[in-house]
Amino acid sequence: MNVLPFASLVVDPNIIDPSHILGPWFKSPKGTPFEFYFSKGFWEVVDEKPEFNKGFNEGMASDSELVGDVVMMTCRDVFKGLKSLVDVGGGTGIMARAIAHAFPETKCTVLDLPHVINTVNDDNSLVEYIGGDMFVSVPHANAALLKWILHDWDDEDCVKILQNCKKVIPTRDQGGKIIIIDMVVGVTSDKHAYAVETQLLFDMMMMILFNGKERNESDWRKLFLAAGFKDYKITPFLGLRSVIELYP
Repeated sequence: MNVLPFASLVVDPNIIDPSHILGPWFKSPKGTPFEFYFSKGFWEVVDEKPEFNKGFNEGMASDSELVGDVVMMTCRDVFKGLKSLVDVGGGTGIMARAIAHAFPETKCTVLDLPHVINTVNDDNSLVEYIGGDMFVSVPHANAALLKWILHDWDDEDCVKILQNCKKVIPTRDQGGKIIIIDMVVGVTSDKHAYAVETQLLFDMMMMILFNGKERNESDWRKLFLAAGFKDYKITPFLGLRSVIELYP
């Protein structure tokens, strides 16, 4: 386990530099400071800069390795009994592979954009990889996993993603659910004050990069109701983050 790639990503100049122009951005018509700084959106820049793309994928993979291990130790019951799971926006499949190894009976699929899936080198995996767009469709499964996805998007886009996931999972009685791994601001497994401060720092980072945000429980509840869900359960873990089980 090595979180250096994630730490390197957080301090990459492509991530940090747009935070230096917040003042001028407030007066500009651009949607995000990142777009104001580069004159392009985040994903366009990732596509155009191979080294940044590589660093981004490696950073997300290293985070998924850490999260996967901790989730399997502390929140294992969340995945128990699932016949199938689709990791939506699952990158190179680190999290899905951790689930597949822990639960060989669960068929795991990763959905991500084709240029991400094309970088996967995993010949011996139990995981299936599908290139696609979560705003268009999501593969059918008993559960959909969204790890650090929804904080990248505004409320309207999050509702679309959740509704697309809702279409392809069974009812709660049949074991259907969405598993969200993300921050719930104000909810932590760490009682130190700096935990919430760090959550708010990530909230600012999401605003700078994506026009996204970290949400408190009230924010999450509004999203869930708007997307047509009825019930949820929050379990804090790993200090800053939580597992949210969302039921149709």
